[in-house]
Amino acid sequence: MIESAIMDINENNAWFIPLRGQCFFPDTIVGFDVSRDKSLKAVEYAMNSDKLMVVAAQKDPSINDPSEDDCFKTGVILKLKQVVKRHEDYVRVLAETGKKVNINSIEDRDGALFSSYEIKEEQSLDDDDVVLIAHLRVLQKAYFKYVDLNNSGETAARTLIAGIDDPAKLTNIIAGEIDVDFDVKQELLEIDLITEKIEKLINIITRENNILELTGKINSRTLQNMSRGQKEYFLREQLEVIKSELGESDSEEEEAYKWTKKLDKLKLSKKIDEKLRKEINKFSKMNMMSPDANVSRTYIETILELPWHKSSKTSLDIDRAEKILNEDHYGLEKVKERILENLSVLKLTKAIKGPIICLVGPPGVGKTSIARSIARATNREFVRMSLGGVRDEAEIRGHRRTYVGAIPGRVINNIIEAGTNNPLFLLDEVDKLGSDFHGDPASALLEVLDPEQNKTFTDHYLEIPFDLSKAMFITTANTTQTIPRPLLDRMEVIEISSYIEEEKVQIAKRFLIPKVKKELGISDGKVVFSDSAIRDLINYYTRESGVRNLERQISSLLRKVARKIVTEDREVYRINSNNLKSYLGKHIFRDDELSRGFAMGITTGMAWTSVGGVTLSIETVKMAGAGKLILTGQMGDVMKESAGAALGYIKSVSSKYGIDDKIFKDYDIQIHIPEGATPKDGPSAGVTMCTALMSTLTGKKANRDIAMTGEITLTGRILPVGGIKEKVLAAYRQGIETIILPKDNEADIDEIPSSVRKKLNFHTIETVDEAFSLVLEDIGE
Repeated sequence: MIESAIMDINENNAWFIPLRGQCFFPDTIVGFDVSRDKSLKAVEYAMNSDKLMVVAAQKDPSINDPSEDDCFKTGVILKLKQVVKRHEDYVRVLAETGKKVNINSIEDRDGALFSSYEIKEEQSLDDDDVVLIAHLRVLQKAYFKYVDLNNSGETAARTLIAGIDDPAKLTNIIAGEIDVDFDVKQELLEIDLITEKIEKLINIITRENNILELTGKINSRTLQNMSRGQKEYFLREQLEVIKSELGESDSEEEEAYKWTKKLDKLKLSKKIDEKLRKEINKFSKMNMMSPDANVSRTYIETILELPWHKSSKTSLDIDRAEKILNEDHYGLEKVKERILENLSVLKLTKAIKGPIICLVGPPGVGKTSIARSIARATNREFVRMSLGGVRDEAEIRGHRRTYVGAIPGRVINNIIEAGTNNPLFLLDEVDKLGSDFHGDPASALLEVLDPEQNKTFTDHYLEIPFDLSKAMFITTANTTQTIPRPLLDRMEVIEISSYIEEEKVQIAKRFLIPKVKKELGISDGKVVFSDSAIRDLINYYTRESGVRNLERQISSLLRKVARKIVTEDREVYRINSNNLKSYLGKHIFRDDELSRGFAMGITTGMAWTSVGGVTLSIETVKMAGAGKLILTGQMGDVMKESAGAALGYIKSVSSKYGIDDKIFKDYDIQIHIPEGATPKDGPSAGVTMCTALMSTLTGKKANRDIAMTGEITLTGRILPVGGIKEKVLAAYRQGIETIILPKDNEADIDEIPSSVRKKLNFHTIETVDEAFSLVLEDIGE
């Protein structure tokens, strides 16, 4: 207790703290938080002196900066025992209260409140006074009943007041323990006569006991009148509140109850509903420490997360779709037309599904971005699933739950992520699917993409059917050659060809340059590109079917400009063909990359690869030997057969062209295709190799400014080949102006952009002899 010497002083001064919503009684131990600046200062000053303070309640707890008139004049003196900083904004104070005081004045001093006070003694009667003893017994009995009704523990209450003989101290301890408003406690504190204070306290506790008894009766009566369902709801709500307060997780029964409620709302088919309820019931009886419990929980949650009935509100506004496609992509007119036609058919038929579109074209031409635009135009969620390198069937259909770590397939996972059952589902790189002993994912895709089967798509993990027919599937590929025929048969192919130079210029100006500027934080008017600079970028630094490398070169250039912007102070940076080399270095490609003019045994061919069209030189030589045909340059089997057929034809017409038969016995003939590290194959080089061989064997030079393509037969006929548009555009990019094509490919010339067609000379041939007369110098029979 506070020293008696201090308590005997009738008038004194001490630092003061106003209490908000609290009232303390003498001779008790109290703990409270201090957060206001003046109160924190007062605690600091008291701790650095005698640790004595005066506290009294505020009349209005909402006042943040109370004055003397805002505080009650009756309070208590206390001695600080411990001050702990619990947070940056407040401290926790543990103190022991002394006697009651009457506060004479309160004033601001050094940023804190300082009070003048005098001690107030509580008046009591003799210890053997019968009235006082009776009052104390009634008080204790009422207090124990109060504790019992509050479920606070009567034993602890008896221990708290055990051995206390002083009536004033006993009254103050009980008064501090009851839960009533602070203003009621303040009235008790201001009473000086101990008997009167006890009577007042008995009345307060008796009133609280009556209220608690009545509350208990009302709750009991309410529970009796409730139906069983209402009781369960009431009790579960109480349980949930208790668990929330304790920070405990839901039990397995509670989880099962929530799942059942969610299942009721889903209204699934009877078969699926019964299966899932059976699984939920099984889970509720499991031991939560068992590994099977987690497996079952994941399975149930996966099924309940599926968007069984949630769909996006799709749009089939053709004008809006056309506007979006034109905003996002330049050129590709035929592709856009085909897409708009498909959307128009869907609108007319009011069907929820249509043909599976397969966008085929070289890398970088915008296949994936077109799919994104279609999703935006139709107001569907966009989901992309890359199939490149997928070899395991389980990635499509999922793993069976009998396997450890089983999960659903990527199709179902993507549907869950989309949150709707009708997203636009992009299956990227469908031509790069693999297969091994784990299964054939291409075959698994048959069920996904077949409109007649995907209505009841069954994932191995779920083991229940899910309707995929509302989703719009689009696939992309670089080539259709590696797509299995049954899978390709389910798709409608839309070919996206290479961009011509003018299209690339417009794409760079409208899309790529603004996009890269924004990414690098360069303002729009700070860097200006001339058309000549963009054309040089296309011709001397990229030369590709798409625009992916063009974007990289633009990004590389603008990063160098960004450095100049930071270190220099210029208003505008202009990029033109004269200063382009200073940013990107020397040209990667040259105008004379393919040697021009006439040369012995060298011809120019055209080929199609998965990355677009290319031109290639085919070189032939003869050397002393034993009549062998030597093939170098990483040729595939088809190309090797074409070389053999070409030599066979020349042997059959050797006399016609004045070729000595001894050459085929005394000389080895070698055919080589440069860039030997790059594998090459396909049926397009037959006429090119045959013409090069004829040049070597007849000694007539070949015109390398003519590019050709076509397959050859042993009788010299020229067969049609594919990829004409890609091949011609590749030759055009190399500056070649004369093209030789098979006669049967004449209709494909119309697919080439008119701006390119006008600059090229086309020759269509039926036999290889026609190629000899066009390519070889002074060839004659």
